[in-house]
Amino acid sequence: MGTPTLEVPVRSEVSPPSVSSDPNSIFQLSERARGDSLGWAGPLILLVGRSVLIIAAQAITACFVWLHSHDWSWNDAAKWWTVYGTLVDIGCLWLMAACTRREGIRLRDLIGRAHLRWGRDLLLGAAFFVLVFPFFILGAASATRIVYGAGQLPSFAGLADARVLPVWAVIYSFSVWWLLWSPTEEMTYRGYAFPRFEVLCRNRAVAIGVVSFWWSLQHVFLPFILDWKLVLWRFLAFLPGVVFLLLPSLKIRRLAPFVFAHWPMDILAVFMTLKL
Repeated sequence: MGTPTLEVPVRSEVSPPSVSSDPNSIFQLSERARGDSLGWAGPLILLVGRSVLIIAAQAITACFVWLHSHDWSWNDAAKWWTVYGTLVDIGCLWLMAACTRREGIRLRDLIGRAHLRWGRDLLLGAAFFVLVFPFFILGAASATRIVYGAGQLPSFAGLADARVLPVWAVIYSFSVWWLLWSPTEEMTYRGYAFPRFEVLCRNRAVAIGVVSFWWSLQHVFLPFILDWKLVLWRFLAFLPGVVFLLLPSLKIRRLAPFVFAHWPMDILAVFMTLKL
């Protein structure tokens, strides 16, 4: 009879699949940050770049308006924001594709898994919409009192109910714009920028503050009206809702529920701003 041998279990150096399998998880991002594939450049470019792209798209639209009417008007271009917004999305998707490729992951990895069985993510998105949308309403009311006092929010082309667009542009706004805008916006700030600033800043509160600031500021530029009171009002109006909508990302890393919550907000924005 041979001598019995004692088998010593070898500790696996591979992290649990639940931690390491998601290419956009904090664990995987931390690993890439320790290497050379993830730095500050990509998150900063995307965070600031979306607002820059919005202004650039409005400038391009203003040039088209001038070529058509031979009368330069920045505010006339503003009313087309649900049309030229798609140019912004294309630019953001291209930038994110380049940044994710450098990290060795796919653009699709920013979205995560969708749980559609029994409408789970749809119901979760509806819950987020119901819980967070009041903060946008309260933010707008509070911003109006802070900036305009007892006065009324002025009406500008591109805002309120002042937009008049041709039929094809109205159809485009209700069918294409929001369908692409919401997921691209969520991918930019929640899917790409936020988890990377979490890792790079090593502080969740700082990451929430930085991303919330730029996410709120983006709404100042869509469309961009050259009026400092309106700029301040729009920033303050969106800030509370953006912060409260970003907080669940501390627990839920998948984008599907947030896209489902974002879609009705953007559809409402089209309804509220177009003169039908």
